[in-house]
Amino acid sequence: MRQSILAALIAGLILAPSAALAQTPIVIKFSHVVANDTPKGKGALKFKELAEKYTDGKVKVEVYPNSSLYKDKEEIEALQLGSVQMLAPSTAKFAPLGVKEFEALDLPWLFKDDETYAQAMKGQVGKWLFQKLETKGITGLAYWDNGFHMVSANRPLSKPADFEGLKFRISGSKIADQYFRILGSIPQIMAFSEVYQALQTGVVDGCENTASNYLTQKFYEVQKDITVSYHAHLQYAVIVNSKFWGGLPPDVRGQLEKAMAEATDYTNSIARKENDDALAEIKKSGKTTLHYLTDDERKAWQAAMQPTYKWAKGRVGPEVLDVIAKELHIEMN
Repeated sequence: MRQSILAALIAGLILAPSAALAQTPIVIKFSHVVANDTPKGKGALKFKELAEKYTDGKVKVEVYPNSSLYKDKEEIEALQLGSVQMLAPSTAKFAPLGVKEFEALDLPWLFKDDETYAQAMKGQVGKWLFQKLETKGITGLAYWDNGFHMVSANRPLSKPADFEGLKFRISGSKIADQYFRILGSIPQIMAFSEVYQALQTGVVDGCENTASNYLTQKFYEVQKDITVSYHAHLQYAVIVNSKFWGGLPPDVRGQLEKAMAEATDYTNSIARKENDDALAEIKKSGKTTLHYLTDDERKAWQAAMQPTYKWAKGRVGPEVLDVIAKELHIEMN
């Protein structure tokens, strides 16, 4: 009897490690630079919830918001090295990889509304751009919407001349760099996590971002004036390390694709409301003055920024501009 019990214990000890190994979940580290209560932050948490549910615990998603795992300048390199599996950077972040075409999405006054943007990214524009990442060891999974940019400073910005001499934080897009320079201001590339302090201390005079980011990052507390200009669009690309993604069991990958599709629909569906609610909250705070462009002021901004399109042709190449022009039924001057 004792021998049979002992044999059973020994067998259990031998089998336990392999059994435990079989139950070890696949870990996906999902890093991003914004807060959990932004559209992207909520989208990442929704993907975690659905991925773990649909894979029945075979996958564990660890979400790292607010650059808590990597600074935004470091995260794409970390993805390529396999140190992190999934990111959702702004599309301007791909230029340092040699994929400048994504910057075309930053052109001012390109998308007339949210529906126009959504159709373009679900269509040929979004697919064409993701193909450009494949040679970099990156697989594009989805585009997440965060709405249109506002712009702020410690003085009202209503006319193009109001930008003269001001330093504006930008995320790194050369397109944004160009249209701020055209307006006579000085763009400064800066990590998202550093923006609040830079605004507070006067390292930069202003910035551009969506309403939800102005609220959650409290930028509105250190900017006296915000112009609800909606002059450019902010979008994120959810990307994954290609080697990691391709090495997943097909059934698991299929379940994750389902989770991502649903998380994308969720994220994009809440983006507009989140921005509307954030704008209302900023207005309610009384800490900054909101300015809205008249039709004539908007036309003046559009005319002032128009040379960006001609400049962009040499930066991003004519091919992507042709793809966008065909999709949006517009002319690229």
